[in-house]
Amino acid sequence: MSHSQFDESGAMQDMYINDGFIQEEEPVAMEAEVYVNGKVQLNSKKQKKSKKKKNDEKNYFSICCGVLRKLWATRQTEDIDKVKHPERYVKITLRELVIYLIFLVVICIVSFGMIHSNTFTFTNVLIDSFIKSKAEGSDIAFEDVVHMNEIWNILQGPFLDNYFNDFKQSTNNTDDLTKFIANENRILGLARLRQVRVRNDSCVIPDDFKQEIRFCYSDWAPSLEEKEPFGPFVGQNMTSNVTAWFYQTEKELKGSGHQGLMNYYDGSGYVMELSQEREETQARIQYLFDNLWIDRATRAVFIDFTVYNANINLFCQIKIVFELPATGGVVPSYIMRPVKLIRYVTTFDYFILVCEIVLCVFVLYYIIEEAIEIQKHKLSYFKAFWNILDVVILAIAVVCIVFNIYRQEKVSNMLEKLLENDNQFIDFDLLAYWQELFNNAVGFMSFLAWIKVFKYVSFNKTMTQLSLTLSRCAKDVVGFAIMFFIVFLAYAQLGYLIFGTQVQDFSTFSFAIFTLFRIILGDFDFESLEAANRVLGPIFFLTYVFFVFFVLLNMFIAIINDTYGEIKSEIANQKSDIELGSFFKKGYNRVLDKLNIRRAQIIDIQKAITTADLNQDNIIDFIEFRNNLRAKGYGDIEIEALFSKYDLDGDRCLNETEQKNMFKDLSEQNDELKEAYMALEQASEEKGNEEKKRKRTNGVLFEDYSNLSSRIDKMETSIGSIVNKVDSVLNKLENAEKNIRAQSGMESEVRSKSNVSKKIDGLHSLTQSNC
Repeated sequence: MSHSQFDESGAMQDMYINDGFIQEEEPVAMEAEVYVNGKVQLNSKKQKKSKKKKNDEKNYFSICCGVLRKLWATRQTEDIDKVKHPERYVKITLRELVIYLIFLVVICIVSFGMIHSNTFTFTNVLIDSFIKSKAEGSDIAFEDVVHMNEIWNILQGPFLDNYFNDFKQSTNNTDDLTKFIANENRILGLARLRQVRVRNDSCVIPDDFKQEIRFCYSDWAPSLEEKEPFGPFVGQNMTSNVTAWFYQTEKELKGSGHQGLMNYYDGSGYVMELSQEREETQARIQYLFDNLWIDRATRAVFIDFTVYNANINLFCQIKIVFELPATGGVVPSYIMRPVKLIRYVTTFDYFILVCEIVLCVFVLYYIIEEAIEIQKHKLSYFKAFWNILDVVILAIAVVCIVFNIYRQEKVSNMLEKLLENDNQFIDFDLLAYWQELFNNAVGFMSFLAWIKVFKYVSFNKTMTQLSLTLSRCAKDVVGFAIMFFIVFLAYAQLGYLIFGTQVQDFSTFSFAIFTLFRIILGDFDFESLEAANRVLGPIFFLTYVFFVFFVLLNMFIAIINDTYGEIKSEIANQKSDIELGSFFKKGYNRVLDKLNIRRAQIIDIQKAITTADLNQDNIIDFIEFRNNLRAKGYGDIEIEALFSKYDLDGDRCLNETEQKNMFKDLSEQNDELKEAYMALEQASEEKGNEEKKRKRTNGVLFEDYSNLSSRIDKMETSIGSIVNKVDSVLNKLENAEKNIRAQSGMESEVRSKSNVSKKIDGLHSLTQSNC
């Protein structure tokens, strides 16, 4: 039996167990016996195992609950007192901030990934082709259309010239360019002409004009819409070849409504689909022109078609509109919606897909977080502005996720129908409209997400200046706003009534309101006001600028400026809710302490290696190594782990080679720790030198100096007023004392005079008696 077998704790027991003296799994005699009601019964091993299993399950459950609690721990779920537990409060705040910044970065990547950098160029090419181009031998473009006949000039001229490319297929390796606009934009399906009409009895003609005017056509309204056939097919049934003269509902056309410049029009009407051949299309347009398809009853004409550019993977739904109001003339307008309906094609698109999946995970995470907070705070949760903002952001995100899935399915179905039959009209209008709303919603969500950053940086007093200023001056601003809008709306109504018939900027009351806001910003057209009314125009402009710009606007700025000054002076004398500097300083000191402790441990191990070889045989026994380190306070587990790491042959002894490996690793770790320690020390010294230099050069900060100087000025003014009051009181006291002295002197003179007179009278009486 070796000496080491007696030194190690539990060595004798291990020896006996290995030699078979005690069977480990068999209980000793009385150990398995329990008295129950005076009888001896044996413990069941299954009961023990089941109890142990239940305890393990409880421990696992508690561990899982702890992990989940830490995962969704926020300042609202934990209710941490930042005064009693400042470090824990800072840690949770910083953790929330870091997670939210990652969420914000993902939102920005997804939102920017939806927009192609060449979208504007793509749209501009189509605008130049259909909107700004002019027919040969004519100076009229789409924007210049005024009369009804000019609509046909545009359809038969610039529209046909740009819709059908003159280039033909040259080789088998190129596409048929006749179906491409500007050589790169493939036309999807057919184009469609559609018009909406009103009935000829849609308005009332005065009796005085009934003999001269027999037909009257009101402005557009759904209740006044014409639904009967017209033209050469009056009283006939509709066929597939003559749909242009027969009314079809929005459901039958599978179309959608449109908000024009004058009215909102639904998706019903009279429809003519164009052909893929130029000659056939030209013949159909000429047929409609010859049979007066557009007349006095027409209130709007629409041209709808869709193009696709495979080079940049963008669709563009184009809608060209000619509105014919009841006043006469034509109001042209157009809408081009470039959208990315096929989302995942390139490698970057699939990277965006990964970011969208990450965004979905974040949304699910924050939904659970907000649910926990609502469950804890109940209705009081909705009293905080930031909580309402969280709910709005999550609601928009969920809607966008649902639409993203719907859009992917809808586009695939529409493209399948188009590929099956290219000779039909596929309406991408509604889908492009919803895709545009989707882009707007993502942009609005990104905006709100950036605003929410203020929630996590509000612990800094500098970051709270904006919110405190707005909340402090809210009452004053509301009172001022009432006064401002009374004057503003009065001027808006006056401008609409005076200039509404001649100036476009005042043609409607809403236009007048926006025009007056533009005047405040310096964007105005004084010449048009003066031309409309040479007397009232300049008076209106000058008085509005004086009262609104010079008086009311400066009052508004003064309210905010005074409140900001008060907030800034108050914040300068307060401490931040969370001192991040002290928090990071403590962390820095802890890192230094850990480095020092680690270096001390390495030094102790190196000394143990050199001093543990007592018999000088260049072999370190585990017992010698352990006793040496145990004397310095190290635990057996640490010693065992370190020793077994370098005891490669497992003989519980370190030979010379193993000692060299251990010493080499410890030396490298020591050098690394020295470098890290020196780097931290150098950074600390540089920061301290900068602070000392700043203190020597600048003395105090400018902000502190300005705050102190403003306080001193206030003290001087208050002391000056007090001194003036004291001087006035002293002057009053001096005057009162002089008056008292004067009155006492006059009384003494009167008394002396009366005494003298009495004495004289007495002498006079004595002389008389003597006589």
